[in-house]
Amino acid sequence: MLAALGALLIGLLAAAMLVPATASADGETYVIATDTTFAPFEFQDAQGNFVGIDMDLIREIAKDQGFNVTIKPLGFDAALQAVQANQADGVIAGMSITDARKKVFDFSDPYFESGVQMAVLKDDDEIKSYADLKGKKVAVKNGTEGAEFAESIKGKYGFDVVSFADSASMFEEVKTGNSVAVFEDYPVLAYGIQQGNGFKTVTPKEQGSSYGFAVNKGQNPELLAKFNTGLKNLKDAGRYDEIIESYLGEGASDADNSFLGLLKSTFPVLMEGLKMTVILTVVSIAIALVLGTIFGLFRVSRSVWLRAIGTTYVDIFRGTPLLVQAFFIYFGIPSALGFQMTALTAGIITLSLNAGAYMTEIVRGGIQSVDKGQMEASRSLGIGYLPTMRKVILPQAVRTMIPSYVNQFVITLKDTSILSVIGIAELTQTGRLIIARNYQSFTMWLIIGIIYFIVIMALTKLSDRLEKRIAK
Repeated sequence: MLAALGALLIGLLAAAMLVPATASADGETYVIATDTTFAPFEFQDAQGNFVGIDMDLIREIAKDQGFNVTIKPLGFDAALQAVQANQADGVIAGMSITDARKKVFDFSDPYFESGVQMAVLKDDDEIKSYADLKGKKVAVKNGTEGAEFAESIKGKYGFDVVSFADSASMFEEVKTGNSVAVFEDYPVLAYGIQQGNGFKTVTPKEQGSSYGFAVNKGQNPELLAKFNTGLKNLKDAGRYDEIIESYLGEGASDADNSFLGLLKSTFPVLMEGLKMTVILTVVSIAIALVLGTIFGLFRVSRSVWLRAIGTTYVDIFRGTPLLVQAFFIYFGIPSALGFQMTALTAGIITLSLNAGAYMTEIVRGGIQSVDKGQMEASRSLGIGYLPTMRKVILPQAVRTMIPSYVNQFVITLKDTSILSVIGIAELTQTGRLIIARNYQSFTMWLIIGIIYFIVIMALTKLSDRLEKRIAK
């Protein structure tokens, strides 16, 4: 088991370190990090492709300048961390150029002049100005101009700010009645209203800052120069205006947003997300089973050192949030050791180590559930400790552990949703990307919930059948 585990982990790390290094010449491929839910700048279309103003611009610039791009959708905060950790060469995510960010990143020439507006529900006739917000709450998205503007005036007008990680959640906050308005970049509001999200703008556009493409401070100056040159060429040729008009021009969405309409149009993409969820779960549980068996035996070992190792492993991975573990493995370790790691590799390692800690306790509990007299009887017959453990104790313990194993499989399947923070498009992340495009939160989460329910119920029924067979 140790040999198999070692080979598997070495393979994962080797795959991680084989990710192409930072590009530096014409024809090279640059890894570009981006947000995942910031329509119309970046979002996923009905075919699962990442599109939007930013996506079209970076691809057109790459074509103009003779290089290739690999898009890494992560979410805004994670995209910035990926560039800082050299997991990506650059970031384009509707990011405002600020003095604070200039200390960390090198920016291109501005490619979009933004501004902030306030919006309320279409049928809200009470909130017409900032003064009407007194004593109420407004929703914003982390890291945006809208968030900065709301923070700058909340003291003057006496309202509270609630922050969210994506635009869809921010809009949903107002629909639930917990907040009364949103502050957002005007193109995002314009696109959402065009898609029928049920909002209207009630204030004029405030002067905003400019959006820029960014690279890590002191890194990739040639990529920055290519971006600036390509941007100028697109503007001179009129292609820049065509891209902006295609997303912000007049025209309403004619998509079928009914339950059956959404299910039909999004089913292929959702199945791809479910496929990734199952892959992550199965591979991680297989590795966790090996880890749990090894460290479970450590936990019941007669050696104080082995027991200490097993206890330390369990305490670390049960005592820290899975989200922190994912960020540490994907961003922290590669940054400290100077190599790149794919999101899939980092996700599998994270889930495996986390689930392995819980598997360890399942194994320990299963072994200790076997009557001590079994070990004593075996040893009295002259059978060694390890053969006794392998041939007498573990076969009996496994019968006790199987239901808990299936339960951990279900827990790990649900935990895959957390890995969306590092850009893995599993089922939950796929749903978030679809919602960012059509703003149909209730219906999409209902569909995703049904899919999870069907899969988990199937696993639960399997567990029940196994228990009954074992009982016989």
